[in-house]
Amino acid sequence: MKQFIIASAIALAVWACSGNNSSGNADNSNTPASASSGTAGYDTARGAGRFTNVTLSATLDKEKAAAGQKVYDVKCAACHKLTSEKLVGPGWEGVTQRHRPEWILNFTTNVDEMLQKDPKAQAMLEICLVRMPNQNLTDDEAFAVLEFMRQNDGVK
Repeated sequence: MKQFIIASAIALAVWACSGNNSSGNADNSNTPASASSGTAGYDTARGAGRFTNVTLSATLDKEKAAAGQKVYDVKCAACHKLTSEKLVGPGWEGVTQRHRPEWILNFTTNVDEMLQKDPKAQAMLEICLVRMPNQNLTDDEAFAVLEFMRQNDGVK
């Protein structure tokens, strides 16, 4: 019985980190900013950090995506797969559809504050049980990683 409970808990954790969402709306961008956060005025769609309004090109910057892949290979690949499968942290497949660019940039450059304030970041931490370390990405590296994420999600 104990083994069944442990196996069930592990299966639930893996499923929860897989990024599957039957409603197809993991971003919850229609939720008012203060409705799901304990911090008044906190914008859950953009997160905590200096990135407030990011406009991305409809097409991929291939040079920037290649630079982002190099950053991924060195700083991210040990914990994140490019599929929906969880490794240590959640898989990256579909991340650019689940989160706005501002949220991704703020999370990758301001991990500690995001984990303190952001309900989505806190939910991922509860599921994955491992706190993402601050990788000390520069803004250029963060934008390159975002572009690599977009490439991974099929932007051409």
